Amino acid sequence: MRRGPVIVAGGVALVTVAAVFGVRSVLRPVPDVEDFVGAGSGAVIVEIIPGQSAGEIGETLRRAGVVASTQSFVQAVVARSKEGSLQPGRYRMRRGMAAASALDLLLAPTSRVMRTVTVPEGMRLSEVLATLSAKSDIPLEDFTRAVARPDGLRLPAYAGGVVEGFLFPATYEITPGTTAQGLLAAMIDRFRQAARDVRLERLAPRYNLTPLQAVTLASIVQAEGGRDSDYPKIARVVYNRLRRGAKLEMDSTVNYALRRHTLKVSVQDTKVDSPYNTYARPGLPPAPIGNPGESALRAALQPAKGDWYWFVTTDPRRKITKFTDKETEFRKYREELNRYLGAN
Repeated sequence: MRRGPVIVAGGVALVTVAAVFGVRSVLRPVPDVEDFVGAGSGAVIVEIIPGQSAGEIGETLRRAGVVASTQSFVQAVVARSKEGSLQPGRYRMRRGMAAASALDLLLAPTSRVMRTVTVPEGMRLSEVLATLSAKSDIPLEDFTRAVARPDGLRLPAYAGGVVEGFLFPATYEITPGTTAQGLLAAMIDRFRQAARDVRLERLAPRYNLTPLQAVTLASIVQAEGGRDSDYPKIARVVYNRLRRGAKLEMDSTVNYALRRHTLKVSVQDTKVDSPYNTYARPGLPPAPIGNPGESALRAALQPAKGDWYWFVTTDPRRKITKFTDKETEFRKYREELNRYLGAN
């Protein structure tokens, strides 16, 4: 077995080589090339960059101590006609592997290390961008620039260039070469799928809403709600207030205007000068206040039947929300919440 210095120390390391994937050249078989014997040992993470040739991949593996030589790996690739089968990505390999064994691992789906980012439901745009940047290692400035140029994000026409509300909460894979614009566009494509599933454009007019208003209503439902089962009731409260021409008076919209999250909204807070302040202005705010998931979107388009005019989440920890059409009961529920907040 070949012995020599290995540049990777410790249990796991990451090797990145910025090169171009695709077989640009094939090295001729060289007799007696250096090669390890066996399946290797230890662990090392190797990254194949989009556009790398077989030779460049072999060099990446050699520098990581996975194979003994670039030539041994290229010979294994050519012998099995796998030049077009090597895909970019991060792979869990072993040190000191025979070239043929290394090729087997690169071709095995289970060896690929999936890097993902999960965006929870209800996150605001600024929070989504910060999460994406932290989990993808793509600079936050790249996401900010992409949002500033919404024409390249494949937003629905009815979004009117508004990105807030259309970054669908889900888990996304980060692959080599992923860009901020590409990731945001993928999230918006996923929103489009959800919008089709809930029949957004078809059902919104039934409630005298534009599709953008329906997404805005869903974002309020998402921000106000606790359990998914409560979402249709919360949507009904919003519709009941809209039908009366009353102000929505939703704490979530005040928090959005103040750029914060809190259960303690004061009378002074409700006086903030903002188009998103539904205590001060009638109707829906001008755009979504977060990015709703499918349950909230569906609730906005399929609200529960009822005369509820108020709701209070009396126990946020256990997500207990109570609904009523009587102001006296509403005040009682508010007292329950105040006692909860005072004890926490």
